[in-house]
Amino acid sequence: MEGHQGSRSSEASSTILVVDDELPIIRLCKALLEGAGFTMLEAEGSSDALKICTQHEGPIDVLLTDLVLPPPGFQLASTSNQFPHVNGHELAVRATMIRSGLRIILMSGNPDKELTSHGIKRGTLPFLAKPFERDRLIALVQTVLAQPAPTLAVEPQARAANDTDWFG
Repeated sequence: MEGHQGSRSSEASSTILVVDDELPIIRLCKALLEGAGFTMLEAEGSSDALKICTQHEGPIDVLLTDLVLPPPGFQLASTSNQFPHVNGHELAVRATMIRSGLRIILMSGNPDKELTSHGIKRGTLPFLAKPFERDRLIALVQTVLAQPAPTLAVEPQARAANDTDWFG
């Protein structure tokens, strides 16, 4: 079925990983974006999302994550957990360290309060306020995909030892 390898043309389906603790939001994003021709992966929390970033065979082009991801009630906090439960911004930082060139879109139901409480300046990352309309979601994803892949859009707090500045 792959007619043209090598170049990712606009017909090539981009893969989007949507992360939200509310299943209806995941279902909505999935339905809207699949309807627009995107390939969807989904996770109900940052732990699942990090697992997918690490283990998914194919490309992941965009991480669309809710900013506030409460931990699952039954999950025990463990410092040795390879896939810890973190908020959406921390998830974005970790995910871009796992996958270079990953584009990030944050979403939130209360942007002003939540962005400020996470120390994120408006305008630093593409942002989707909930509730959102279909066209707004699709337009934002397309805009983000049209931009060159970021070298590292979010400032990591700690660089991995082998993560040198060979790009850019």
